[in-house]
Amino acid sequence: MTEKTAPASGSIMVVGGGISGLTTALEAAEVGYEVFVVEKNPYLGGRVAQLNQYFPKLCPPTCGLEINFRRIKDNPRVKVFTMTEVEKVDGGPGAYTVSVKINPRYVNENCTCCGDCTEACQTEIDSYFDFGMQKIKGAHLPFEMAFPARFIIHPSVKDSPEDAQRVKESCKYDAVDFDMQAKTFDLQVGAIVWATGWEPYDAKKIDNLGFGQYPNIITNMMMERLAAPNGPTKGKILRPSDDKQPQSVAFVQCAGSRDENHLPYCSYICCMASLKQATYVRERYPEAKIYIFYIDLRAPGLRYEKFYKKIKEDENIFFIKGKVAEVSEEPDSGNITVVAENAVTGEKIHQTVEMVVLATGMQPTAAAAKLPADLKYTEDGFIINDFEKGGMFAAGCANKPLDVTSSNQNATGMALKAIQTLVNKE
Repeated sequence: MTEKTAPASGSIMVVGGGISGLTTALEAAEVGYEVFVVEKNPYLGGRVAQLNQYFPKLCPPTCGLEINFRRIKDNPRVKVFTMTEVEKVDGGPGAYTVSVKINPRYVNENCTCCGDCTEACQTEIDSYFDFGMQKIKGAHLPFEMAFPARFIIHPSVKDSPEDAQRVKESCKYDAVDFDMQAKTFDLQVGAIVWATGWEPYDAKKIDNLGFGQYPNIITNMMMERLAAPNGPTKGKILRPSDDKQPQSVAFVQCAGSRDENHLPYCSYICCMASLKQATYVRERYPEAKIYIFYIDLRAPGLRYEKFYKKIKEDENIFFIKGKVAEVSEEPDSGNITVVAENAVTGEKIHQTVEMVVLATGMQPTAAAAKLPADLKYTEDGFIINDFEKGGMFAAGCANKPLDVTSSNQNATGMALKAIQTLVNKE
């Protein structure tokens, strides 16, 4: 006969619904604690949802996210608030009052994801999920397996009375509600885990690498969307200027990372991301030539080292140890010439390719906008965990640059720290 455990007391708030936030929430909820998940986007899944594949198994995001979404759906202790932001945090460990604001989605819970509103809608917006690489309808589902499974209507549709009327009349389930207003309310929690994630560093700030100036220079996250079956090209890697299948691609490592003028730290994931994306190109275009320009290649751990060694065996992948100094475009062809000095031979290299991928670093979301709570940060905007004080903790990439596996491990630890705060305050 098993002994009944005492019911858990107190609630935990997790700010951010990416892979770290989901892990934190589920670990705490599945041992008995009530958890509020607050996510600013209209969906859960964070950056992982935007990937084509992720380590260690190179599986699609559906692989891990689908299981977590099911666990959340089946667990009454987890309450999810999307399109929601934290406005203010008062109190201390064991007794916080958190003011949160829910922004209007203009679609209520009657939504069946039938898609009639998308058919009726004529307003188009840049796809935020695809980094602006395609236009989408103002009434849309963020992506196929979005959780919650509910459409969203962009405010620009409401601003167009005729289109708003079309969209509203198209819904036979009375799910479209343009009377929705932003609303603010308070939640009482004993601990808060900030899993606010990361943003790709703005490559336009790196003047010498041509992003935004030459269309055939893209970022590593844009490459993930190009390679993804649900991306703007349905998984075909095509260069933006003319939809050509590139037969040569250069990857530029440390684009903005390890640079005192941009991000002074190593972003941890970039080297492996480029090696992974080299396999995307290789699978689609077996004869394509791939050039990887790097300062140092970092493959942390035995499994990543094996992957790196496997990539090195490919005779069509060339590694050049040298920091890229400049890029230029051939106006007629749209090809890009990458200029770097080979740090081993001293030779100055001019390599012309059909497309360039910048391995832009990760910047904590909190670097751009500090969070409305009493938190300490590094100079680069990562949240510093104060375990002695307790109560509030940062998980995943809000705390330091991490890959998916490390983020999950870190999030599990932060769930435990949050639980310890509640237990100690009982």
